[in-house]
Amino acid sequence: MKYRIDIKGVMIPNDYKWYYDWFSADSTAPKDVTDVLKNVQPGDEVEVMINSPGGIIDVGSEIYTMLRQCAADVKIYITGQACSAASIVAMAGYCEMSPTALMMVHCVSSGTEGNHSDMEHMAETLRTADNALSTAYVAKSGMSQEEALEMMEHETWLTADQAKEKKLIDKVMFEEKETNLQLVAGPMFKLPDQTKMNAARKMMESGEEVPDKVALQKLKLLKLKGEKR
Repeated sequence: MKYRIDIKGVMIPNDYKWYYDWFSADSTAPKDVTDVLKNVQPGDEVEVMINSPGGIIDVGSEIYTMLRQCAADVKIYITGQACSAASIVAMAGYCEMSPTALMMVHCVSSGTEGNHSDMEHMAETLRTADNALSTAYVAKSGMSQEEALEMMEHETWLTADQAKEKKLIDKVMFEEKETNLQLVAGPMFKLPDQTKMNAARKMMESGEEVPDKVALQKLKLLKLKGEKR
């Protein structure tokens, strides 16, 4: 059988999924992937469609691991963008990329506050996280870890041809009949804080409906914008 997994929108922990669903905002949580893979048998085919600005690194790592462990034949297609944590997922198997798509890789970031000890500790933690995530690019492409870390350090944006040249993907979709185009990158995202989630939960519990236009306005007010992860 053939199964499909959509990695769309921001990549978030399971506990945040209800929030994005309520606002009809695209998002992907590990449970979205688990719900599909639990039915997969050896010999099945799993298509993974990626169009995501990325998100929480733990989520990207978890989904990457699930796909690598999957007994089925996994084929990944980048249709829009595979940025940050989503680029890690793209390394999990055979991957094709649309000629109009973009891939972005960068170092892990954090919003840590505190004194110099906190900053020094976080810097070491971030370096460790970068080293861990770089193994996905190394395993896929055969590049050295130094090359992968250099690419991450400079927040590298790649077209399909560039990603193929670095062996981060296996094929450019439609390459025999289309020329490459470039798209303007979309924003990253920021998880809602607890205050926003509590306010949304109260509206849900009160039975308040969120019409499409109202939902869009609320999303703008909540400033669901980019936080690099």
